Amino acid sequence: MLKLRRSQERGYADHGWLKSFHSFSFAGYHDPLHMGWGNLRVINEDRIAPGTGFGTHGHRDMEIISYVLSGNLAHKDSMGNVKGIPPGDVQRMSAGSGVQHSEFNHAEGQQTHFLQIWIEPNVKNIEPGYEQKTVPELDKRGQLRLIASPDGANGSVTIHADAALYAGLFDGAEHAELVLNPERKAYVFLVRGGLTVNEQKLESGDALLVEQESLLTLTEGQDAEVLVFDLAR
Repeated sequence: MLKLRRSQERGYADHGWLKSFHSFSFAGYHDPLHMGWGNLRVINEDRIAPGTGFGTHGHRDMEIISYVLSGNLAHKDSMGNVKGIPPGDVQRMSAGSGVQHSEFNHAEGQQTHFLQIWIEPNVKNIEPGYEQKTVPELDKRGQLRLIASPDGANGSVTIHADAALYAGLFDGAEHAELVLNPERKAYVFLVRGGLTVNEQKLESGDALLVEQESLLTLTEGQDAEVLVFDLAR
């Protein structure tokens, strides 16, 4: 079963300094039909104006992944991490028993565009943790590169969740397949460009909710960047 959700169907919030599209219910956006998919709880596509950001705030018992598309995200947390997250890096923060952090855009005249992803953990009240890795563009070119997994396989960041996250770049004749367990769920989010997934044409910001399928086929990319999630039901 494939269910297409177009970009314009997402929730949207404009706070002036922050413009955010919500794939699932979040903050002031509530849609009982879109509370998450499997153990994927949040995908927010955020654009932060220069010199602004999220002040210090707390999280607990959530696996949080930041995927920067342009600009740079300045991260600071109660674990002592002070990091800049550029495009190409994948950041994982395990909130566990509780963590405080802030996120800012310190670049003059440049917007920071990133995806904030929350996945429900399969263990709770663990010690908070942080990890950040660079994934070269070449590793994603014409293929799905594992960037987050429960065991840190293939140089991915390690998440405390029954889920895996892949990223890929596709253009022209480049194509890929991903074998799925039909008893699990999957979620395809097209970050930019155009892409055909199982004969369904996607445009920037579109998503495909997948269940009871055994194979994903990605073809006909047009400067496409895509994220694919393998998820618990």
